[in-house]
Amino acid sequence: MTYPRRLEGELLDHLPPDDPRAIRSRRDLRLCNALMFQSTIMARLLFRHCPRPPATMVDLGTGDGTAALAIARRLARTWNNVSLQLVDQQNIVSDETVAAFALLGWRVERIGADIFDFLAGGKQVDLMTANLFLHHFDDEDLRHLLRTAAASTKVFVVGEPRRDAATLFGCRLLPLLGCNEITRHDSVASVRAGFRDQELSALWGARQGWDLSEHRAIPFSHCFAATSARGAR
Repeated sequence: MTYPRRLEGELLDHLPPDDPRAIRSRRDLRLCNALMFQSTIMARLLFRHCPRPPATMVDLGTGDGTAALAIARRLARTWNNVSLQLVDQQNIVSDETVAAFALLGWRVERIGADIFDFLAGGKQVDLMTANLFLHHFDDEDLRHLLRTAAASTKVFVVGEPRRDAATLFGCRLLPLLGCNEITRHDSVASVRAGFRDQELSALWGARQGWDLSEHRAIPFSHCFAATSARGAR
């Protein structure tokens, strides 16, 4: 069965970062990432589409940075001396997370900014990632975001919730894991706003000079990657 994409407000986006419910929900999200094997999926995508380690990298919508750190730990054996910008409207990446990146040999800059304002700066980087983030935007904003990203990076790699019945059923099991009401609501909203088939490729826009790849990843993810002709090979 095909479900049309539907955006709903996510509660965590509107809570103060120090709200106990937000703190608990971010902890829940780390568990959800682990159950989705998201760091493994993203690391495999990055090795495949960016085989030459990047010097400069941006992670859009990074949240507290722990998901990016989990991915970096899987890459660090062959990727070192990476300069990484962690960008999110809420600047909540802790000193401990920055220190953990430093132990991997990665240099981290925390940037609290609106994503569109950040991308409008036009800074060029080797690699840009978005992990469980793009589903927050409607198609019009996504076209703008992806078009701007295409002008700013050589490789763009995305992991998102897959919009299907199996993933939605998985969300219904979260109460069994003790996830709070914020996480339970937002997980369902994320899946309903997620992606399938070739939806992100259709929104990318720039086709000439780009190699696009889009596919599902077991158990609950949807993957997209765009590599330019000038990208790392």
